[in-house]
Amino acid sequence: MTPETTTEREWLRQWIGAGTALAAKRREELLHLSDERALAASEALLSLVTTVVLSPERRRWSGLVDQQLLFHRRPSP
Repeated sequence: MTPETTTEREWLRQWIGAGTALAAKRREELLHLSDERALAASEALLSLVTTVVLSPERRRWSGLVDQQLLFHRRPSP
């Protein structure tokens, strides 16, 4: 094995282990999440929306349609 390959495999093994550990931690936290804390977190997240002031133009147009056109544009032959 080359040093790069060994390093890459070790890096991948570390990331897989971290992903597994984080998923287990998330599951554990969700299992012990109280209704009160879930509601408070939801309220805090939703309250952020009301602090953003959108311009009248932004309320009518978000640019999503233009972005989709760019994504689906085919290169010229």
